[in-house]
Amino acid sequence: AMWFGIRWCNESCGLTMPTNSRRSWIIPNVSLDLVIQRGGDTENRADSPEDEDFQTWVTAALAEWASEDCTVTIRLVDAAEMTDLNQQYRGKTGTTNVLSFASELPAEVLAETAVRPLGDVVICQSVVTKEAHDQGKPLRNHWAHLVIHGILHLLGYDHIQHEEAERMEKLEVEILAGLGIPDPYSE
Repeated sequence: AMWFGIRWCNESCGLTMPTNSRRSWIIPNVSLDLVIQRGGDTENRADSPEDEDFQTWVTAALAEWASEDCTVTIRLVDAAEMTDLNQQYRGKTGTTNVLSFASELPAEVLAETAVRPLGDVVICQSVVTKEAHDQGKPLRNHWAHLVIHGILHLLGYDHIQHEEAERMEKLEVEILAGLGIPDPYSE
């Protein structure tokens, strides 16, 4: 049900419809359909990565785990929309940097689909920019980290328990290192 939550929220809340970009990318033996939505004040911002950057980061995160054709949506939102989503789905006030909504389609529905929907990763552009600045990290590196973090959540990784957090952070660091990006947790 959560996978449909973002689309439902956009329609029912009257939020600005995003500009969509859809591209298909290839992971060995797997086709990735990546949809990038830029809504509200996130369109045409200089601090927004290019579609090719998102493709690189998502492909890197999925390379070891994807075994079937899949689709992922990345939605860039403003602080107001992220605050609403954070309250609605996590019961937390204020904004956050990234939320992931894994697809929870029933097995019967998945059996009928040619491409498996992994889910949606929602990223608050202004929070990412502020965090990178405040933490003294290159903006592009912080974007890469949060996209990979969100994709790992779609794959079932979490950081609620200490052991799970260590495992997830280790994977993030390994994927980022493969992209030439230093460990974001080292500081």
